Amino acid sequence: MYTNIFDTHAHYNDRQFDEDREIVLAELPSAGIFRVVNCGTDIPTSKISIAYAERYGYIFAACGVHPHDCSHETEDWKTELRKLLAHPKCAAIGEIGLDYHYDFSPREMQKDFFERQIIMAKELDLPIIVHDREAHADTWELLKKYAPKGVVHCFSGSAEMARDIVKLGMYIGLGGAVTFKNARKPAEVAKCVPDDRLLLETDCPYMAPVPFRGKRCDSRLIPCTAEVIAGIRDCDPQSLIDRTTENAKTLFNII
Repeated sequence: MYTNIFDTHAHYNDRQFDEDREIVLAELPSAGIFRVVNCGTDIPTSKISIAYAERYGYIFAACGVHPHDCSHETEDWKTELRKLLAHPKCAAIGEIGLDYHYDFSPREMQKDFFERQIIMAKELDLPIIVHDREAHADTWELLKKYAPKGVVHCFSGSAEMARDIVKLGMYIGLGGAVTFKNARKPAEVAKCVPDDRLLLETDCPYMAPVPFRGKRCDSRLIPCTAEVIAGIRDCDPQSLIDRTTENAKTLFNII
């Protein structure tokens, strides 16, 4: 069994866990899970992430407004978010960014929310967790402008873009997509990212790796991803897990 696993991106508040959430969360540490960052997508789910962090010692929270949810937030969202970010177990601002695939919020609004939260992160010296779906150019422009600390999660860009992100001092998060058939770009990224800039994640309950693709994902499936990436990088899976855990501890300032 693998140990010392750090899942840098999870959504245990998702309704897919409603029937057995407490059982799953109670079992994760015995399955080798060392730490989990549970990400909010709006103010209510950010509050839930804080509640999980208070209840479970191994869970830390990320609080932020996802591009899907910008249009639903109230006018006092920034004040509410700042309150949550002050919690000692809030490790990052996230999940934030741009999503031009679904366009659930107007693109200009997405960019405004993303920029405001990057600025807030810079002010508070917190890392950001970035969602970028089919919005590579605009995401890159804002990251290049502010050079924040953080990670581009579930990275879907090119190896060239990954190199540029790393040059900014940011991290690359990889999950189950790297195990998918014909996952050429994720595999190229997995090969090129420096050892000290790679993070592992699930994005659970989504993005379950092969051979569990299409099923509900949780942090216990990270070894499937780690084994594939280790094969690409020609290294030992446990060594990869240990290295990415150290990276996550550094980024999120978590012991």
